[in-house]
Amino acid sequence: MRVIESTSGPYSILIFLTQRFLWPFTTLSETVDLFERSMASNKRILDLLDTEHIIKDQKNAVNINNYDNDISFSNIKFQYDDNKNLFNDLKFIIKKKSLTGIVGQTGSGKTTIIKLLLRFYDSQKGNISIGDINIKNIKLKDLRKNIGYVSQDIFMFDGSIKENIIYPETEFNDNKVEEAAKLSQCLEFINKLPDKYDTLIGERGQKLSSGQKQRIGIARAIYKNPPILIFDEATSAIDNETEHLIKVALNEISKNRTTIVIAHRLSTVRNADNIIVIGDGNIIEEGNHNELINNKRTYKNPNPRRPKYWQGLE
Repeated sequence: MRVIESTSGPYSILIFLTQRFLWPFTTLSETVDLFERSMASNKRILDLLDTEHIIKDQKNAVNINNYDNDISFSNIKFQYDDNKNLFNDLKFIIKKKSLTGIVGQTGSGKTTIIKLLLRFYDSQKGNISIGDINIKNIKLKDLRKNIGYVSQDIFMFDGSIKENIIYPETEFNDNKVEEAAKLSQCLEFINKLPDKYDTLIGERGQKLSSGQKQRIGIARAIYKNPPILIFDEATSAIDNETEHLIKVALNEISKNRTTIVIAHRLSTVRNADNIIVIGDGNIIEEGNHNELINNKRTYKNPNPRRPKYWQGLE
């Protein structure tokens, strides 16, 4: 048998050529994987764009000029599924240019009330009216344009603080931005940043704390200056000191506009003109803080097994 001899040089060249031959195939496999991922993502996006809207403008929908009216919930029946009604016969009135608090246990439907007002959902029965006009007869764009909504989870994009405050506007007024930042207690941390209002906050506001993002969300709603302003647990991620400052500012923010505050911390709604307590699909009780404390019912003691659950409200 003949033995083929080889030196290290040709052997190394052979190994190198084999690797160079295989590398393009490795890159090709990565490209194919990236392509398949992109096609899957593209399909999800197109499917979302093609999704038919359930909530639509009615043919006779109109824009209205005056939102400074009472908001009436009349005989509302609503359910998310076919098994259980969340609201059976919900009815109450939010007075115009007043500060109204909505409280209740988790899952009682506080946020759902706001979703119904914004027409993210429509009730199965009953009407919601602003003044004498059913909100179903108001154009969706006009309705939502005139309602400022501050939620628990604030949407932030990769831009400056100023750009996030004026969102969705593209042109800004420096005086309005500074006033909104002042009322929302944002100045406390903005002035400490190197670029002040031009500081970039990163994707989803990752450079800010939860409390700072919520304060920017409040500033955004104030900058919009809507006749109806809604705070949905907007102080949930804020420390007690900042919450106190916002509560003080809330009296100024709520002037000459209808303000709705949803809260688990009853101290947040203590100074409200009217407080609505939600439970069991309806209104349990209603009144200002002192009236509800004197009633000695759910507001004063929401959990019979923990009689000091909301201690310190008197």
